[in-house]
Amino acid sequence: MQRRKRTGQPAVVGFAAESQNLVENARGKLQAKGLSLIVVNDITAPQAVFAADTNTVMLLAPSARAEAHSLMSKAGVAEVVLERVVELLSSEEG
Repeated sequence: MQRRKRTGQPAVVGFAAESQNLVENARGKLQAKGLSLIVVNDITAPQAVFAADTNTVMLLAPSARAEAHSLMSKAGVAEVVLERVVELLSSEEG
């Protein structure tokens, strides 16, 4: 992939640990903080805790519906987040 110079704003990614009302709480944080993307950790999900090697997350962007991801490695979560950031940056470049 060839890297192109960006002229727009940087992509800003936030992270939220939530135990209830995941989508509603995350959307509020996404808007309040002016984020490009928020990664929501469902801290009630089994095997998705801070001390584990796996996680269950949901990604939200301002103009997209919630994108839920089932249990995966934290390295897998990082790959998904990076893919979405690349997509965000590419769409801003037009």
